[in-house]
Amino acid sequence: METLRKNLQRYLLVWLIFLSAVAYCWSMLTDRWALLSGDPFAASKSFLPALISITMFAIGCMLPRNEVNHIVMRWPLVLSGTAIQYTIMPLLAVVVVRMWNFQADALAGVVIVGCVPGAMASNVLTLNARGNTSYSVSLTTAATLLSPIIVPLALQLTLVSSKMLPISALWNTSYLLALTVVVPVTAGHLLMRVLPQWEPFFRRIGAIIANFAILWIIAVVVGLNRENLAALNLKLAAALLTLNIMGYAAGYGGGVMLRMPEPMRRALTLEVGMQNAGLGATLATQLFPDRDAIAIAPVLYTFGCMLTGTLLAQMWARLSERRRCENEKMND
Repeated sequence: METLRKNLQRYLLVWLIFLSAVAYCWSMLTDRWALLSGDPFAASKSFLPALISITMFAIGCMLPRNEVNHIVMRWPLVLSGTAIQYTIMPLLAVVVVRMWNFQADALAGVVIVGCVPGAMASNVLTLNARGNTSYSVSLTTAATLLSPIIVPLALQLTLVSSKMLPISALWNTSYLLALTVVVPVTAGHLLMRVLPQWEPFFRRIGAIIANFAILWIIAVVVGLNRENLAALNLKLAAALLTLNIMGYAAGYGGGVMLRMPEPMRRALTLEVGMQNAGLGATLATQLFPDRDAIAIAPVLYTFGCMLTGTLLAQMWARLSERRRCENEKMND
């Protein structure tokens, strides 16, 4: 089980590409092999909220019991970092859609990417980048718990004002986020407080469940959009890459302005730039049930931020190693 967990986390991008490729090519595979019938990806669309809930419950089980105390003790830095994410990313998303003059599905998809909280993958990459992992977890936790309040407000300033989303849908958004994100995370965390003897087991199994759930969510959206992806406009991919890089720059710049030490800057950079696109894809399918193409932007962003985040973490890790070796030579 431990080997499976490590391989999932280490090669998450590889598994993401593989499963998404299977989802994309499923119709061709069923034509070739008679044993494969039906479409499990399309059939799973109605289960996406449940998969997000399972993911969040697993994350709650993995959340260290002292993390809540860390949030309380350093609440100014946590709230400042969360404020940077929830203000900068929606604003950058609006800037990007105006730069590329996006309309309809592309506009809604990019905006949803900018409005959702940070991804749990940022915690793992922060660890790899020699960043402050505890601060990264605190940021993810705070953004997740605040999402039922902040995300609808961000959507109101963007999608509602552009008349793509009725204002009545904001209550449904808040309810959906509370039910599928906040309640499961809280339940998982409280369960581990009541049953601390089960914490090591749930910490191992929780990472496996969460990663598999996210991988399947992305694969489902890919399966629902095979035709749209085949005719994909590279302009959307370029816009999402721009949003991702601008998010990293805003996160690091915010850390500099707040005079954070370098490990905390790295944590904030990855947290701001890596959005929870799995949640974004699910939110898109729920808010726009008849327009599957809107979920393409969150899916593409998942691929992009996993790739750029991994490269950024590796660069920082090598830089830290080089500095450590230089310091050892100076001390000798």
